[in-house]
Amino acid sequence: MIVSNRAFFCAFALMVSAFLAVVQPLKAQEYWDLQKCIGWANDHNIQIRQQLLQAKLEEASLLQSRLNLFPTLNGQITNVFNYGKSVDQYTNSFANDRVRSNNMYLSSSVTLFSGFQKFNAIQQSKLNLEAAKYDTDKLRNDISLSIATAYLQILYNREVVAMAEQQLSNTILQADRTKILVDAKALTLGNLLEIQAQVANDELNLVNARNQMDLSYLNLKQLLDLDTISDFQIAIPEITVEPKEILIKPDFLYSVALNRMPQVKSSEIKVESAKAGISISKGMMSPTLSLQGSVGTGYSEAAQDVNMSFFYDVIGYTMAGDSVYGPGYDYSYKDKPFGDQINDNVNKSVGLYLSIPIFNGYQARTAISRSKIAYMTSLLSYDLTKNMLRKEIEQAYNDAVAGYKKYMATQKAITSMEESFSYTQKKFDVGAVNSTDYNIAKNQLLSAKSQFLQAKYDYIFKTKVLDFYQGNPITLK
Repeated sequence: MIVSNRAFFCAFALMVSAFLAVVQPLKAQEYWDLQKCIGWANDHNIQIRQQLLQAKLEEASLLQSRLNLFPTLNGQITNVFNYGKSVDQYTNSFANDRVRSNNMYLSSSVTLFSGFQKFNAIQQSKLNLEAAKYDTDKLRNDISLSIATAYLQILYNREVVAMAEQQLSNTILQADRTKILVDAKALTLGNLLEIQAQVANDELNLVNARNQMDLSYLNLKQLLDLDTISDFQIAIPEITVEPKEILIKPDFLYSVALNRMPQVKSSEIKVESAKAGISISKGMMSPTLSLQGSVGTGYSEAAQDVNMSFFYDVIGYTMAGDSVYGPGYDYSYKDKPFGDQINDNVNKSVGLYLSIPIFNGYQARTAISRSKIAYMTSLLSYDLTKNMLRKEIEQAYNDAVAGYKKYMATQKAITSMEESFSYTQKKFDVGAVNSTDYNIAKNQLLSAKSQFLQAKYDYIFKTKVLDFYQGNPITLK
């Protein structure tokens, strides 16, 4: 009854699986197709978000470099207390007591010429921003390929699970037939024990296959940062495999990819940015002409208004004793009002300033040397990027060719193996083949099916990589 119980258990499990397959759509569960996974990663992946922030920094740098062309305008207000003997700046007299003074002014300056450093800085900022955007596109491409790989791995493991389930079901049915033959004394008990051992082995294979599928789901969820979603399920596309010999050549692929791959564009732009850096450094050796102006006013507590009054008074007497009258002056002092001082103390200035670099510790020459080294480094990085792209395309081409050959070979092998196993099973059913030979034939068929599935999804992915280098989006249609 051991085999019958297992048969009942597996049949019950299959019925439950079928029931769940019908009930789950009623819950309106949302399935994720490949495009949704890639779109989610583009919006939520931490690395992409970090790269987008880097692009934002480049945007801020570009804005700042443009604003550097505008004049500066600064204002200042001071409130100062002076103690002890000091010269008041507004009265030009010595003050011995505490004196409060206020200063208010606006100043502005604009650079008229500085060796075109600011214009070259704007150009460099534009290039850096463009390169940052291409770097973001490169990161998106890399993550999209990783997601496509993980997605296809789930599809592959799903078929492996289905194959393991079918294999277990067939083995259980075969075990039931064997038990009937053993009960009828047509086969020995050893045959039954061998087929029961095969049932246990197939159960283990099914458990391992399901574990691998769970791991592949976990890998995709981690790529998407979906740890909080417990019922994540992918959509199962209808993939039609039409194997075709790879006719496109690596040189053509490289010529196409060279003009569209973002990593190449980014490296090319960074060369131009480094060249602009040389121009900026050379501008440091040029004279700088600037225009500056200011307007200011102030108040001093020491400033006073003088009030002089005129009068006639006796200034002497004549010999005859008569009084002689003459003019007299009387002075009075009071603090000068704040508003009057602000109006009276207004001062303005405007001037041109020419600064000529003569010796500054070779800072300009050192900057030029560094920028030239950076330019040569960017050239090497550009060449390295193109070489890496060529190697990647050549590898992808060879992988696709090998994948096509493997797919065709495993397809022929599985056809032959299925015919061979069918013949062995018929012989086993009539007792012409023992269980050992039967299990060997079945395991060979299982191995051929597994190799075929691997070749199938490997070929699909390799052809999608070739399409990607030609500029086509990553899809499973």
